[in-house]
Amino acid sequence: MKTKIAVLGAGRWGTHLVRNFASHPDAQLVAVVDSSRERLTQLKERLNLNDNVVLADNWQSIRSQIECDAVVIATPAVTHYSLIQDALQQGFHVLAEKPLTLDAAECQQLSDLARQQQRQLMVDHTYLFHPAVEQGKAVVQSGCLGELRYGYAARTNLGPVRQDVDALWDLAIHDIAIFNTWLGEQPVQVQATGRVWLQRQEGSVGAGLTNNVSQETANVTKPALLEKHDLADFVYVILTYPTGFQAYIHLCWLNPDKQRRLGVVGSQGTLIFDEMENDAPLTLQHGYFEQSGDVFTPGGLRREVIEIERREPLAQVCDRFLQSIRDNQPVSVSSGWVAAQLVNILSCLSQSLQQGGTPIKVPQLAE
Repeated sequence: MKTKIAVLGAGRWGTHLVRNFASHPDAQLVAVVDSSRERLTQLKERLNLNDNVVLADNWQSIRSQIECDAVVIATPAVTHYSLIQDALQQGFHVLAEKPLTLDAAECQQLSDLARQQQRQLMVDHTYLFHPAVEQGKAVVQSGCLGELRYGYAARTNLGPVRQDVDALWDLAIHDIAIFNTWLGEQPVQVQATGRVWLQRQEGSVGAGLTNNVSQETANVTKPALLEKHDLADFVYVILTYPTGFQAYIHLCWLNPDKQRRLGVVGSQGTLIFDEMENDAPLTLQHGYFEQSGDVFTPGGLRREVIEIERREPLAQVCDRFLQSIRDNQPVSVSSGWVAAQLVNILSCLSQSLQQGGTPIKVPQLAE
């Protein structure tokens, strides 16, 4: 029997979710909900949706009128908690776009509610289902990189600019999730600094003139302190792990130099995941130093392409969600608990960002 699916939100990412569930042999798309009727009409035409799929601009108006097993939520993050809570209480399984919510305690509450209701709650951390990330984990944990030293990532582009969360919450979650997965541990301390150009509160530090000093001069003398409601366009993150490994992440949504690159550096080489390299997104750059007295000579330099399967990560997300419903078992790699840990880390980074880069200890969540 096919799983009956309703998708809430038909924006950029919601459209991809609709496409995947509409074509999945084990799913039956029964409804798509979005506040824009025009968007719904365009979506139906573009994807050639069946006339039996209900198109509605209000979920509450159709919730009790359709047969549904699961709800897929691709709405702004600020709406997630109430929508997910309601769906679970109504007995629906839930797949939610990341982040699960903007508060770690709320994530834990929703995870507990899902267990109580005996329903599956999965979060669409798509990168954790990317074949390059799955294969990269095996490479890192094989020990072939030698002693792990540090990590780096860059996630930049000219948009899309969001109005519900800043660049930190929009972009960093991907790279944090990958580093956590490859290292098999969670950061214990975090730092973040940033700048706001596009969406800032008048009068906040970083907006206009401060104490009759130009903005450029102010930024040289001290890190920018961001107000709670400022939406940072640029953020620089440092994650420190229990082993002492540190990861450095550059995030920006107003840089036309599009980058989607992450690396882990070891004493014997560097593993690189670069999405912009379509033919070879996962590579291992071998290399090390040979020391003779005070002289360090590079050795063993060669580039190895790591073979990966060719499959759409989001299709894997949808498939695993449907499987979790059939088996009534959570997807451990992207559960509500994993989502709560990531939101906890982002909350600490936000605190550091607002304090101009103050190091923040990451509290451990009780499962």
